[in-house]
Order: sequence, then C-alpha cells, then structure tokens
Amino acid sequence: MKMLLTILLMGASMACAQAKPSAAKSVWTTASPKQLQAALPTRAPVEKERIETEMSSASGVVDGRGRVIAAVVLITAGYAAHGKYSHYLLAQAPLRIGGDIRLEAGEYVVGWVRVPEGLMVHVYDAETGKDRGATLAKPQTGPGPVVPVKIWPPAERGMIQIGRFMLPYAVE
Repeated sequence: MKMLLTILLMGASMACAQAKPSAAKSVWTTASPKQLQAALPTRAPVEKERIETEMSSASGVVDGRGRVIAAVVLITAGYAAHGKYSHYLLAQAPLRIGGDIRLEAGEYVVGWVRVPEGLMVHVYDAETGKDRGATLAKPQTGPGPVVPVKIWPPAERGMIQIGRFMLPYAVE
C-alpha cells in the first residue's frame, strides 16, 4: 500500500513539473478595456511633456504572465510633439516591428508620414525622443474597419493597424 501511494505521489509531482513549462509559455490574447486602462497612462510621458491620451482608442494584447503590448492615440495639439508623434506604444516584451525595428521592453512614441506605398512609420523612445527606426505600413487588403490603432495578437494576425494601414510585428 505504501509503495502504491509513493508511486501515485511521484506521478503527480512529475505531472506538475511537466505542466510548468507549458504554463510559462506566452499566449497573447486581446487585452480587455480594464487591462488597457491599468497599463496605459492617461498622460503619456513624451520627452519633457506629459501628453493626454485618447483612451477610447486604446488597443493591445496581454500574455499569460500579464505583460502588455498596447498603443493609444496621443492628443498632441498644443504640444511640441504636434505633427511628429501620433501614438504612444507600451511594450512590456521585446518586439520586432516591420522586420526593420527591434525594440526592447519600454515606452515609445510613433509618428508617420504618408508615402506613395503607404505610411512610413517612425518609432522613437518616449522619454528621449531618440529615433529607433522607420518601416513601411502597407494598405490593408480587402475590406475592413478603419481604426485609430489596433494591435492584433501575434498568433492570430501579428499586425499593428493604424487607420487602414498594416504593420507586421512579432514578440521576441
């Protein structure tokens, strides 16, 4: 009887040990409005200013460990950032955006310029304004909503949508 109990306990502890690695695996899902509100600032730190955000435009994803990747529109009228930045981006995991830009976990601001092929999207450190790179967002193919910003889960679509333009991204 004692031996049977020992075997059962060993089997249970091995099953728990095997379950831990899969629990640590990051599965990204769409963030809820409450999760976005908790993660994103109402006034984003942008260089030397704190710029108001349009929380109704917020979009993002969250993983099983509670890390968030989210973006929100900046209300830049009257600020030095007007015309340079359009969105605040919070990345609590390293990202690769458009294949050209690698970002560590941190806070960023995004701006864009219209070009014939789509949008040339520029990413900057929020605190310093340092340019982190630029990449092309292409028009979406087929019908779909035009949104201020939307971040699709990486496994589902792996896209950041600005207006009607799509920018691929991956969590690294």
